[in-house]
Amino acid sequence: MYDFSRFECLTFDCYGTLIDWETGILSALKPLLAAHNRDLDDERLLQLYGTLEAQAEAGEYRPYREILRFVTQRIGSRLSFALHDNEIDTLPISLPRWPAFSDTVESLRRLKSRYKLAIISNTDDDLFAETAKILEVPLDFVITAQQARSYKPSHRNFELAVEKMAVPREKILHCAQSIFHDIVPAKQLGISNVWVNRRAGRAGSGATRAAQETPDLAVTSLKELADLATS
Repeated sequence: MYDFSRFECLTFDCYGTLIDWETGILSALKPLLAAHNRDLDDERLLQLYGTLEAQAEAGEYRPYREILRFVTQRIGSRLSFALHDNEIDTLPISLPRWPAFSDTVESLRRLKSRYKLAIISNTDDDLFAETAKILEVPLDFVITAQQARSYKPSHRNFELAVEKMAVPREKILHCAQSIFHDIVPAKQLGISNVWVNRRAGRAGSGATRAAQETPDLAVTSLKELADLATS
């Protein structure tokens, strides 16, 4: 049995773990492709998104809004169509409407009764402020890529989180869906981690780059994590 009693703070990736970003991404991009008479099956489109996003985030820091614009433009280039001016912001405009997974809010409420909760997210402060309304549960700390001036899997994002939270590293449990963005750097930094495998039963890594790492614990939903962490 995994020992949750040693943790004081649970940190979460947001998009992909708490927020169903793949549904959000597809809901934004599929109509865009259709408007230009293009089609790509969902998994290939998510894979393309993940590849392009990782490329953009690996370069010199720029706001997440610009990352999303870049991804949208490059998708157009890959599929041989030119974006109209009002289409460049398709993804950043849609992001505040990306839905929470059905178990997110209630699970966060349960976890909040026992732990401090924090977000470590590859996003801008103002974009996350809109998402926070969907999550409903007050958070103790929010650490964004904008604050770190870097994107996960950079260690800088996690080091900033440890500094801002002022919680001993051994009392932090990081919970995330992306092996590439979250589990790999958490393991490298000696931060305990849980893989929330939101894609259980589906092939591929979806909208994140594929990566290999063994998490400390794996669950397939936030409810499962809440059940274990509050029992």
